[in-house]
Amino acid sequence: MKRHITALLALGMLPWAGLLAQSQTAQTTFRVTARVNAVCEVTSNDLAFGTYNPKASSPHQVSSMVRATCTPGATYQVGLNEGTSPGATINQRKMVSGSNSLNYQLYSDSARSAIWGNTPGTDTVTPPAGTGLSQDLPVYGAIPPAQPAAVGDYSDTITVRVYY
Repeated sequence: MKRHITALLALGMLPWAGLLAQSQTAQTTFRVTARVNAVCEVTSNDLAFGTYNPKASSPHQVSSMVRATCTPGATYQVGLNEGTSPGATINQRKMVSGSNSLNYQLYSDSARSAIWGNTPGTDTVTPPAGTGLSQDLPVYGAIPPAQPAAVGDYSDTITVRVYY
């Protein structure tokens, strides 16, 4: 009887074994994609000239820092606008105290020869491509000497723009 059951089991397994032997597969592939867009952030420190002496014979000079952080490989430019004071331009920035003004300038180089403006490709700063880390960009400021400025606290607000 044992042989008979074993034979039946063996015979019963044959169709399953045939199905397994005849089993086939089909396959395909698909791509996985993503796009990383350039992203930039910018921060800045105030530029504080401190006390200006209108009788000084040389420019009053200070510096500050703008920090840009852009996606690795992103190309970008950083611009500084003319400020918010009435009558100010990129070539002649002004701080105001009431109705009084005090001229100053912002430069992208320590020699203070390249005015830092806001026209991409013309007077903006083009740092190396983004690294994902903060990149420091010094801002060099100067108040021309011998301005007949009235007593007061002068200020202006500059907007920093990153073009990417």
